[in-house]
Amino acid sequence: MIAMNLPTPTTTRSSAAAVIAVALLVLGGCASPRNNAPVEDRGARTAAATVAPTVSVVEPAKLLPGAENAGKPGYYSVKPGDTLIRVGLESGQNWRDIARWNNIDNPNLLEVGQVLRVVAPGTDAAATTARAVPPTKVEARPLDNSGATSVAAVAPGVMPATTAASAPTAAPAPSRDDDVAWSWPAAGSIATAFDEVRSKGLVFAGKAGDPVFAAGDGRVIYVGAGVRGYGNLVIVKHNNTYLTAYAHNQTLLVKEDQVVRRGQKIAEMGSSDAERVQLHFEIRRLGRPIDPARLLPPR
Repeated sequence: MIAMNLPTPTTTRSSAAAVIAVALLVLGGCASPRNNAPVEDRGARTAAATVAPTVSVVEPAKLLPGAENAGKPGYYSVKPGDTLIRVGLESGQNWRDIARWNNIDNPNLLEVGQVLRVVAPGTDAAATTARAVPPTKVEARPLDNSGATSVAAVAPGVMPATTAASAPTAAPAPSRDDDVAWSWPAAGSIATAFDEVRSKGLVFAGKAGDPVFAAGDGRVIYVGAGVRGYGNLVIVKHNNTYLTAYAHNQTLLVKEDQVVRRGQKIAEMGSSDAERVQLHFEIRRLGRPIDPARLLPPR
């Protein structure tokens, strides 16, 4: 009987473990080379090479018409919401004259920041601005005053001669344009007094259809609804200093360029662009709203 030397289970496990250990050492050496080759991202380099540098092109600012005159006396800078009619109201001028002085063909095309001439060419704008200071004392004129000067005899856009002040610090003397015979534009009571911020005139109460009267002799320079917040509006220019505005009418009875007389019916009271029937009445001196109660005669 031949005896065979068979490996024991313990010997077999030790041999297998030794073989596995050797194999792991070999694999580890292959996976961790001593000198790693450099890695180059060819795609990123190509993309970077094809992207051109960004160049910012700054366009020159648009020069609006008349911008060189901004802030000068006799010029008006257009604000958001302005129309040529409103510019005329704010400057005390006929909007048609403003269009002509600025070579405006389409009165609906105004740009915010555009600067408009609002005094006649050849007029001393600085002197006109100085005359905008109201006189220290204003006397009310009675209804039967016959000394009013009709604007029919005054050429549009021409300023009458004034007397120079005797001293540089003296206030300018009122011109003949301050001599206007005023009368009340409506028979109703005053519902809202003058306020330079909230109400730039007097608000008269009344009922629809009540007559609205011209407060003085003058020429109608606007009839329509082209000024937001005023509804159906009539503007009368009395001379080179004063104009009056009559707002929220239901019926307009005059037309542009028509000569009207003090106390003449020019409209009928209504509630256009207003919450209730009323007449909003303004007196503007060189475009600046003033309290009509200072000029209207006692009732």
